[in-house]
Amino acid sequence: MKDIHRCAGPVNRRNFLQVGALALGGCSLASLLEQRAAAGGAGTDTSVIMLYQHGGASQLETYDLKPAAPTAYRSVFSPIATNVPGMNICEHFPLQAKLADKFSLVRSLHHDVGIHSDGGIIVLTGKRPKKLDPTSQSKSEHPDFGSVASKLRGMRRAMPPYIAIPQKPYMTRPTYLGLHHNAFETGDPSSSSYAPPQLKLAAGRDETFLDDRRRLLREFDRLRLDLDTGGVLESVGKYQQLAFQMLTSPTVAKAFDISKEDAQLRDQYGRNLWGQGCLLARRLAESGAAVVNLYFNTPKTGQEFTNWDDHIGNSGRPGHFAKYMRVRLPYMDQALATLIEDIHQRGLDRKILVVVVGEFGRTPRLSQNNSGAGRNHWPQAYTALLSGGGLKMGQVIGATNSKAEYPTERPYTPQDLLATVYRHLGINPAATFNDYAGRPNAILPSGRPIPELL
Repeated sequence: MKDIHRCAGPVNRRNFLQVGALALGGCSLASLLEQRAAAGGAGTDTSVIMLYQHGGASQLETYDLKPAAPTAYRSVFSPIATNVPGMNICEHFPLQAKLADKFSLVRSLHHDVGIHSDGGIIVLTGKRPKKLDPTSQSKSEHPDFGSVASKLRGMRRAMPPYIAIPQKPYMTRPTYLGLHHNAFETGDPSSSSYAPPQLKLAAGRDETFLDDRRRLLREFDRLRLDLDTGGVLESVGKYQQLAFQMLTSPTVAKAFDISKEDAQLRDQYGRNLWGQGCLLARRLAESGAAVVNLYFNTPKTGQEFTNWDDHIGNSGRPGHFAKYMRVRLPYMDQALATLIEDIHQRGLDRKILVVVVGEFGRTPRLSQNNSGAGRNHWPQAYTALLSGGGLKMGQVIGATNSKAEYPTERPYTPQDLLATVYRHLGINPAATFNDYAGRPNAILPSGRPIPELL
């Protein structure tokens, strides 16, 4: 019998219950799948990869540089030309500059909440929280776009529909859609010991191993006996078999097995969380995941590196914020440019839409004191990058004023960006879900797809 990477051994109860975040919600894995199937599907085979820049990347140091602005405002970096005439980007993005014809920039995004968690809720759900929390500990009252896609698109080829690398956004939750529409968390694919939950239950083994897995599934359902009013849970049936299929699918195991990629391509992406995360995201989207959200936060530890929250003394580290951006931006350039190029070379640029965005931008005016310099939260103007999805590429959409303070041309909102994403996923944003009180809630309360991209 063909030997295919033997499993190291049975998983413990905790690991098994964490598979795909599907053991949450007080229902059997089989009934979970039944609920998804009953929701129907959008009838498309498209995917979205979001690179979520938690902390809020500065528009002035990435895609909307203002070299003619006064010293207190202008970017600390210089702009460079791209292969699209008139489109200039940061000097630390030389790889992206060579393929700017394969992405578009929306420089006129804006909203009014300068709080990390609440701003993230707006960007990922399209809905403004009723009560803002300046401590950034708030949680969403509505599902984010990944959970919506999970509900409406369902599972394809046994792939989880909503996947987060390495972890799901902390501020959103599936709420009234059900915890089974949470994101599947992969862990860090750049780790030398990386083994996602599916591979811990690795597929395609001998008959004894498969019998053991069927036993695990029966034990999983047995854990829910106290919730079964009839005293008996259905142990056999179509959805039970689908549940087992997800846990044993060679297709799923293959998609997550990043070690199968050519070593040279892995090097090209970068042997770090962002690089290997982008490579894994492409594999998962190619294999049928509807949404893959890469928490584009911190790919490297150590005092020389911080996240995108570039105020003075970010993460308790003194000095000028440009010091940290000089380290961070080349990581982003390598991972993102390789992802875009890889998707196009494989002919996946109509199937897969890449979106790079954070919860807001940074203050146009620099803040300085004795401990350093930085930019604070600024939701009034920031930039998103989009690539693929069969959209019109190689353009700059919208503009900000001379100091990047606010949009002056074609202002767009996070709801407009999400409407564009939902269009690609084949989801009607006007559709409604009932909340816990039975009240209907539209997927998006406002917004329309960005017309210049269509």
